[in-house]
Amino acid sequence: MRIIAGPCQHESYEQSLEIAQTCQEACNKYGFNYYFKASFDKANRSSIHGKRHSAPSVDQSMAYFINDVKKMREQIPNLKVLTDVHERWQIAPLEKVVNVIQIPAFLSRQTDLIRAVASSDSIEAVNIKKGQFMAPWDIEGVLTKVDDLSKVWITERGTSFGYNNLVVDFAGMEHCLRSYNVPFIYDVTHSVQKPSINGGSSGGDRSYVVPLLRAATALGVSNFFLEVHPDPDNAPSDGPNMLMLDDFDEALYNIAQYHYDPRNTG
Repeated sequence: MRIIAGPCQHESYEQSLEIAQTCQEACNKYGFNYYFKASFDKANRSSIHGKRHSAPSVDQSMAYFINDVKKMREQIPNLKVLTDVHERWQIAPLEKVVNVIQIPAFLSRQTDLIRAVASSDSIEAVNIKKGQFMAPWDIEGVLTKVDDLSKVWITERGTSFGYNNLVVDFAGMEHCLRSYNVPFIYDVTHSVQKPSINGGSSGGDRSYVVPLLRAATALGVSNFFLEVHPDPDNAPSDGPNMLMLDDFDEALYNIAQYHYDPRNTG
């Protein structure tokens, strides 16, 4: 069982280290395989005024992230790391220092980007976020773009329902579990997000995270993605839907307590 967890944005070495240490300890406690997640750039912000990264430029932000990951691994031996890319030029510097490269949901149909990440021999996997606009059966077409399916993970993060709303489609999850022989991951924190209105900040309700975790575990989902933060209400992005770091252990307890069906690959 995989747990992908970390902040929406990599804000500092000290904060990411605190989050990774807390999450790694909790995952060890429950016997879960942990991957630290953080983004060095949030290129899909709703407005130009949204904070994208912690450095003046994308290049600098990526360099800081790479350096901080190396330092974090000195404190947490064998730490596994996942981050996302938005352009192909970002792959080469990152593939030597992270285990998994993620395709953001809004780019889940970008053929060249998917193929470039999947062709890397240096990474464990490419994690493709299923776009909010995609039907569960659209994943079949996405998988045709990857030659080696053993390196593909698919992550569900909620489905657009009208304007500025997401729904969690458990029938769609069941379709994915039945139909695709690749690890399936449920991104529970993004699925409680309320997309922004008029270019403003996105909202959300983290109180739904644990109930949705329970429902997904009962369905047979084994792998989960959770964004966590020590002070989410003051985070630069995704604050309302991120789980408080202090509540991470409880979330894992619910996964361990309610999970009973190991159908999920991986």
